[in-house]
Amino acid sequence: MPIPDFQTIMLPLLRFAGDKQEHSIREAVEFLGAEFHLTDAERRELLPSGQQETFANRVNWSKTYLKKAGLIHSTRRGYFQISERGISDLQKKPSRIDIKFLRQYREFIDGLKPNLKQDLSEELPIQNEQATPTDTIEAVHQKLQAELASDLLEQIRETPPSLFERIVVELLVKMGYGGSRKDAGKAIGRSGDEGIDGIINEDKLGLDVIYIQAKRWKDTISRPEIQKFAGALQGQRAKKGIFITTSGFSKEAREFTQKIDIKIILIDGEQLAQMLIDHNVGVSTVQTYEVKRIDSDYFTGE
Repeated sequence: MPIPDFQTIMLPLLRFAGDKQEHSIREAVEFLGAEFHLTDAERRELLPSGQQETFANRVNWSKTYLKKAGLIHSTRRGYFQISERGISDLQKKPSRIDIKFLRQYREFIDGLKPNLKQDLSEELPIQNEQATPTDTIEAVHQKLQAELASDLLEQIRETPPSLFERIVVELLVKMGYGGSRKDAGKAIGRSGDEGIDGIINEDKLGLDVIYIQAKRWKDTISRPEIQKFAGALQGQRAKKGIFITTSGFSKEAREFTQKIDIKIILIDGEQLAQMLIDHNVGVSTVQTYEVKRIDSDYFTGE
């Protein structure tokens, strides 16, 4: 089944705490994972940032919202317990606990409002109540990244070949290949024959080399182009090659690389744009936002 949203988790989480015992958030994650019949893959699925498991993040946010409404309280770092209010609400046997349910409690409203003087009759500024704040931040970040990648790729396609070569050099050097930028610059673009655009050291010591083909194309790269590159590598007795393009590769082209002994890595336009963003090539940081949380250890004096 799909991973439940954080509101769907609220009632099962409160029921889990209904035994009035102290529980850790990890216990809750494990119990609720089984309760929702999540597979191991679903439990391990990460947020787009790759920093945290999606399900665990949603359980944490469910706990946070229940705590804001006074249905549970923290006993110590990473542990919680149901409150008298939580026990009372469970005894009423609600079919669902969600944001709408929690709005009956003033402390919940006050805990979410940016301005405590805001009229309680006004709607809370929650864009998508199925999404946790973390989900919202990650979704917006993904959208911005996708738009940046698209704009970046379009910009690269309009650059002259010489600039495209320099972009490839910059990226490979920042990824740890080619030694210095000067050495890499000498290697890229020096060949240009037999389907090879350049040669670059795999490591700074030059223990092995990688042959490169770079195509600033809009059309899909088909199998014959990859076969030509593979033939050029064989002619050089090379074992490794990278084929970089601003477009994409056909299914036949990708399948061909899986059937030959030579290792050829295919990098299409989308991957190229993402690599450039990840290694800060051709992009700059406009604004940085920090997401902070309470340091519980600070307040315990440990």
